[in-house]
Amino acid sequence: MTDQKNQSIGLTAVSSAESDAILCKSCTLDSLCHPKSVQPHTLEILDKVLSRGVRYSKGEYLFHQGEPFDAVYAVRSGSLKTYVVTSNGQEQITNFYFATEMTGLSGLNMSIYPVSAVAMETTTVCKIPFAKLEELSLQIPELRESIYGTIGKELHNFEEMMLTLSKKNADERLATFLMNLSCRYKKRGYSASSFRLTMSRNEIGNFLGLAVETVSRVFSKFQKQQFIKVEGKEIQLLKPDRLSEISGNASSLDDIKITQ
Repeated sequence: MTDQKNQSIGLTAVSSAESDAILCKSCTLDSLCHPKSVQPHTLEILDKVLSRGVRYSKGEYLFHQGEPFDAVYAVRSGSLKTYVVTSNGQEQITNFYFATEMTGLSGLNMSIYPVSAVAMETTTVCKIPFAKLEELSLQIPELRESIYGTIGKELHNFEEMMLTLSKKNADERLATFLMNLSCRYKKRGYSASSFRLTMSRNEIGNFLGLAVETVSRVFSKFQKQQFIKVEGKEIQLLKPDRLSEISGNASSLDDIKITQ
C-alpha cells in the first residue's frame, strides 16, 4: 500500500543514507541535471560540485525573496512552492515544484532571487552552485543547451499561467490546474490519473486568483459531475477528457494518454 501511495503522489522514497549514496550518474532526475546527451564523465564532474540529498522540513525555506542568487535546486522528492510578497504585503504564489523539477532559475538575470521557495512537506533536493554550473556549461555544450531548455520551459509555463488568469473562468482555471499536474506527473513516469495535492485549497486559490470558497465550490461541482474523486488530499481524475475540454486544451490528452 505504501509503495502504491508513493507512486501516486510522485515521490521517490529514499532514506538519508540512500539519498547521500545516489550519484548523478545513477539519479533519475531529468531536466537540467540529467539531459540525455550528457556523457557519463560529465555527470561525474557535476556530481563533485553539487550538494546531494539536502533535506527540508515542511515550512523550511530554500531561499528568500531578495537574497543573493547563488544556486539552483533540483527536487528529488517532496514538493515546494514559490511566492512573491507584493508591494502591499500580500503573498502571491508563483508556482509549485515536484520531484524531478528545477527551481531557482528565476534569479538568473537578476543576481537575487525574485521569489521565496518553501517546502510544502518533507522535501529532498540537490543544491547546485550556479557559478560552478555556469563554468561547466561553458565547457560542455549539452549542459548549456539543457540550461536554456529548462529556462524556456519556465517561461512557457509562466505564459500559460498568465493566459489562465486573464482569460478563464473559475471552472476553466481549476480544470487547467488539474490537467497541468496530470501532465507533469505523467511525463515523469507517475500516475496521471491519481495523485496527491500537497497544496491546500487556499494555496490553490491564491495561485489561480480565486477565493478559497470558489475553489471548494468548483471541486464539489466536479465531484458531483463525477469528473473527479477526492478523498482528503488524494485526487483521482475520472473523466480527464471532460476536464481537458473545460480547460480549453483538449490536445493535452494526446500527451497524457490516461488509461483507466
